[in-house]
Amino acid sequence: MNVPEAILTRRSIRKYTDAPVTDEQINTILEAAMMAPSAGNQQPWQFIVVRNKEIQGKLKDINPYAAMADKAPVGILVCGDLSLEKHAGFWVQDCSAAIQNILLTVHDLGLGAVWTGIHPLKDREEGFNQLFKLPEHIIPLGYIVIGQPDQHPTTVSRYKADRVHQETW
Repeated sequence: MNVPEAILTRRSIRKYTDAPVTDEQINTILEAAMMAPSAGNQQPWQFIVVRNKEIQGKLKDINPYAAMADKAPVGILVCGDLSLEKHAGFWVQDCSAAIQNILLTVHDLGLGAVWTGIHPLKDREEGFNQLFKLPEHIIPLGYIVIGQPDQHPTTVSRYKADRVHQETW
């Protein structure tokens, strides 16, 4: 799949089959995540791979948009590591770029995923901090639910010419 095709056909997937996601696929996904651009090449990310159904089942109590997590074979918690920052505050952009790489790689592998947001909502951050025993310098940004898709949403163009400006507003 070429890059524009991947970008234009990727959709959030919230329903999954029972098919497993292999360790090899997870490694490919994480390698792509870590190739994301970052401010000053600081790479301020940490990842937690979650396959434990008990943990996945608790996520809906912290983030209602992650209610499908216990129906998927795996999830990845993407966190910013403040101790790795060279340029304060850019960790959100850096980790978001890593998440986009995750989503596109998942799609290219024929899998499906959805990005469920955590930061900047303090109640969600605290819930993930407690559940995953995160150190103080680690901030959870998003939880990516991943599995073999059991739905195939269609894609429509989101291009809006009225939001494109040339040279100035």
